[in-house]
Amino acid sequence: MKNFILKSISFVFHPLIMPLLGVIFYFSKTPRYIPEPVMKAKIFSIVILTIILPILLFFLLKTVNKVNTIYLKSTKERLIPLFINCIIILLILFRVLPPGEILGLFYFFLGILISTFICFILAVFKIKASIHMIAAAGFFMFAINTAVNYHININGTIALMTVILGAIATSRLHLKAHTNQELILGLFTGLTPQLVLLNYWL
Repeated sequence: MKNFILKSISFVFHPLIMPLLGVIFYFSKTPRYIPEPVMKAKIFSIVILTIILPILLFFLLKTVNKVNTIYLKSTKERLIPLFINCIIILLILFRVLPPGEILGLFYFFLGILISTFICFILAVFKIKASIHMIAAAGFFMFAINTAVNYHININGTIALMTVILGAIATSRLHLKAHTNQELILGLFTGLTPQLVLLNYWL
């Protein structure tokens, strides 16, 4: 039962869903008026580009034996998916969330791009960082940034995300997917770009 729960945590909080959670969180918390059709269009685009497209590309890469599992266990497996993900995020930044439209989300995805590129460079040098922790920590820091920027109380969200981060770390350790060092590296790789970019949209 314990093994099932911990495996489920890794699956439910997969890195692919974190960008979407960030977008939904922003739209639900921002005091800015954003027309509902605009929000729906952005969410739809993010679902297509950050979830559906990567899954389809994963199956393509699996077919040609470039990856084995969706968890990308080796640094070699990570190179192509991370590079493709950088391109996808660039597409989002230029076409879906340009800087002059929704500034907070633009910097959120810019932070994701920086974290993904850092993870790619680490993989080139055969260094693993937990992608689960990168994604979850990035969303966590973005939620705090949103609260700071708009002066809103999200203590409940912060407490919940702290528990989730702990659960993800426990899950990855239990499944022997990462070491403590890889989890910590992932945590700071996700947090730091979002924290630094806060200065640009305050």
